[in-house]
Amino acid sequence: MSPPGAEREPRSHDGPFAIKDCALIAIATGKRALILKELRDVLLEIDHGSIYYHMWGGLLEPRFEEREFNNDFAAWARHGLHDGVLAERLALVDPTTVGDLEELRQELVEIIEERLDESEYLPWARATQPFEFVRSQIVVFDTHQRVQRVEELARMIPQLSASAIFYHFIDARRRLPEGCNDFSLWLASFGGAYEDLRQRLAAIDPYFRSLTELRQEIAAIFHAYFEEEE
Repeated sequence: MSPPGAEREPRSHDGPFAIKDCALIAIATGKRALILKELRDVLLEIDHGSIYYHMWGGLLEPRFEEREFNNDFAAWARHGLHDGVLAERLALVDPTTVGDLEELRQELVEIIEERLDESEYLPWARATQPFEFVRSQIVVFDTHQRVQRVEELARMIPQLSASAIFYHFIDARRRLPEGCNDFSLWLASFGGAYEDLRQRLAAIDPYFRSLTELRQEIAAIFHAYFEEEE
């Protein structure tokens, strides 16, 4: 919202918002780990696309129940190695709080190395199932839907697919500087008119929730903003 008495900028813009959708394609790397030391060693050199897939890819997988863990590393630590302590530590890693995928790699490695130092048994304990490293390739689809006004975008948010939300709000953090999302970037093109709305969107942490919940929260923020403006 603008300060009382401030002049509002126009609520339309020459550049429309292009709504896109996506799919995250899984590609086998041929890398696997059966013990925790192997997981650490592969993590040190694996492609960034693999780290991205194992931290974020699960959000795009259709599920009939709530995910137990937000990332594949934590799930393997619990169900492959049967190490609840490591699983809990890995589950707490939030990729939105680190600068880039290289920093995320280092955080994961540090957690694993700390756990290795705590146990004489764990470095050689064999998992009951291997960790298969997969890398991701994102495929982007143009829906050919264009939005000229912010109010139009607000009305469309609840109708967007979960994968469109992933592309515009999560994958955008990989593509854009400073962890920005596509909605906020477009709002910035209106000057300072929607700065408060941008700040509300920036405050969302998209990691510890489903895409459906994320869509609902984004929609609620847009709705509340325009209710206040009336």
